[in-house]
Amino acid sequence: MSQTNRTQADKPLDLITIGRASVDLYGQQIGTRLEDVASFAKSVGGCPTNISVGTARLGLKSALLTRVGKEQMGRFIREQLQREGVETKGIVTDPERLTALAILSVESDHSFPLLFYRDNCADNALCEDDVSEDFIRSARAILVTGTHFSKPHTDAAQRKAIRIAKESGAKVVFDIDYRPNLWGLAGHDAGDNRYIASEKVSAHLKTVLADCHLIVGTEEEVLIASGDSDLLAALKTIRANSKATIVLKRGPMGCIVYDGPISDNLEDGIVGKGFPIEVYNVLGAGDAFMSGFLRGWLTGEPHATSATWANACGAFAVSRLLCAPEIPTWTELQFFLENGSKEKALRKDEAINHVHWATTRRRDIPQLMALAIDHRSQLEDLAGGNPDLLARIPAFKVLAVKAAERIANGRPGFGMLIDDKYGREALFAAARNKDFWIAKPIELPGSRPLQFEFSQDLGSRLIDWPVDHCIKVLSFYHPDDPAEMKAAQIAKLRSAFEAARKVGREILIEIIAGKHGALDDHTIPRALNELYDAGLKPDWWKLEPQASRTAWAAIDAVIEQRDPLCRGVVLLGLEAPYDVLKEGFAAARTSKTVKGFAVGRTIFADASKAWLAGEMTDEQAIADMAGKFGALVDLWLGLAETKAA
Repeated sequence: MSQTNRTQADKPLDLITIGRASVDLYGQQIGTRLEDVASFAKSVGGCPTNISVGTARLGLKSALLTRVGKEQMGRFIREQLQREGVETKGIVTDPERLTALAILSVESDHSFPLLFYRDNCADNALCEDDVSEDFIRSARAILVTGTHFSKPHTDAAQRKAIRIAKESGAKVVFDIDYRPNLWGLAGHDAGDNRYIASEKVSAHLKTVLADCHLIVGTEEEVLIASGDSDLLAALKTIRANSKATIVLKRGPMGCIVYDGPISDNLEDGIVGKGFPIEVYNVLGAGDAFMSGFLRGWLTGEPHATSATWANACGAFAVSRLLCAPEIPTWTELQFFLENGSKEKALRKDEAINHVHWATTRRRDIPQLMALAIDHRSQLEDLAGGNPDLLARIPAFKVLAVKAAERIANGRPGFGMLIDDKYGREALFAAARNKDFWIAKPIELPGSRPLQFEFSQDLGSRLIDWPVDHCIKVLSFYHPDDPAEMKAAQIAKLRSAFEAARKVGREILIEIIAGKHGALDDHTIPRALNELYDAGLKPDWWKLEPQASRTAWAAIDAVIEQRDPLCRGVVLLGLEAPYDVLKEGFAAARTSKTVKGFAVGRTIFADASKAWLAGEMTDEQAIADMAGKFGALVDLWLGLAETKAA
């Protein structure tokens, strides 16, 4: 390796993308005018922002250089990029301007009405002062975008970044990214117009070409970058102005990579074939394509390999609704290339969707210690039908949150199970701790076969849940149950699982077998296999303590074989005393998949009885629950240290 190449390889960043950063609001009703859309899905957006996410998901060290507003949408972009692993130190917070918005509907498979809210927006105020020389020098490549050459100050910012990049030996990537109405060539309602010829725009973009090492565009974008009206002539014009590798995106036809002279045969390049898929929304496909190509190009892969990865990533984006959220992860891309799909609409492929979901979860949770206060019937029984005592249950649940917070003390890996029947105020209190994991139950307490609480229509219930609240559903399921009982239970669990995936919420499935049959080393492994056979792949399992290490080894084997992307298992308590839980914890600590516990009555039973009876103050109740919760936390963590030693 030459000294120059070694220096480039040692840089902390692979890529810095520069330009637009918006919040995308995409209509959730498909096949209708934007005027008639009733609800929207929110995500980060803007060509360079999407590419920063896509390349990070594919394993590159990426960063974004842009501006966002000093408001909730700007903070959302920054926080989401951090969740995606994108370096955000190049994002400037603009106190005077709002973050840009993009609003879209899917009217048909060829019509996507799009509005850009970019009047004096934050990213359009990017200027040379925002471009740090040290920051640009820290990357092996930068990506500039066509739209940000449309304003004098954003143009100057990108050209400064190009100059510094070239001086430091970094590569310059140009995504032509042509939006006519963002150049003032079309009205506000023409955001989906992809091409209007303009000598002025072409002359301006041609001045960028010579500085580039990679130029990527659709047929229309190649035309605007060259000023020609014929595609072959346009490619030759770009080649006359630049030695860069040129990538021509051709939608379902794939792409062609030109790395030398342009012949008279358009197909005389490295042809990357497309993937036959159903078009759902074309917006964002180019950003996914660029992400896949850059993963190959920046890691030294042959152009044919880079083109394959690019086309596959584009296929994922076209088949799904949003932009950045739909770009595949590296694990997902490899799964697709190895296994393919029987579905032309990739969003309908359950296996691929599971890999996508499991590899794009909002945060990593390697350990979970939760206080469960989601109990309803047990506290109702304690109140004995007394309306005054029933009315006090919500306040007690708030005390439980305070007890959990006291033990967590700002540390990660803690959480709560809280219901929304008596726990509304407790949920609000827990949500103020942004590090808390929160789960809410949906089952009718004690139901067997399983029924949902309040309504059997989960869709209408879950739609207003916060995006980071986990669905918890308990089933008293035993593998030796009668076939009809098992079928009814599985059908309900399946509907809960499908609802969770549809609304984008994690799901925890709790299985209690010991109350309705014998529990041996093979009971729970058999139950899990039956549920996996039914297509259930929850994010979490919640299981009763097992009597032996053999049982946990068998459970580990099932989960590792059937769903290695499962977050893992948490233990439930069943009001067991501390000494019994201690034995159960010790056995569970031998498991690879058990990540913690979610215990309730062992912690709150004494305090709830005394507090409701007026025999314990608020502080005494908090202290009592904190002491019991803290003891279990110390036990669990202590067992971890023993295991590590």
